[in-house]
Amino acid sequence: MITGLDHIQLAAPPGTEDALRASYADLLGMTEIPKPPTLAARGGCWFEAGTARREKAHPGIRVHGIDAFAARLTAGGAAVTWDDHLPGHRRFYSVDPAGNRLEFLEPQG
Repeated sequence: MITGLDHIQLAAPPGTEDALRASYADLLGMTEIPKPPTLAARGGCWFEAGTARREKAHPGIRVHGIDAFAARLTAGGAAVTWDDHLPGHRRFYSVDPAGNRLEFLEPQG
């Protein structure tokens, strides 16, 4: 069951972090939040909705019962790729019929 939208990941080509900070923090008044160390090495910066390269753009959809949700997608013919790089969460990626990347995550604990 989907319980909410966790985040949206936007394009941030390498080297654009300072410009993004000026735009999102200074102009828009958003607060930059630290990336977990396992993700910080990839570059980019996080504000209320994370940022990354365009080919990785995606919504982060928070779910309850992530194993059952993954099984539902698999049964419907969608591929599921698990990823354990976000501390405190279980998550997987899938792709919609148009090729858009989708992230599904459930907080642990």
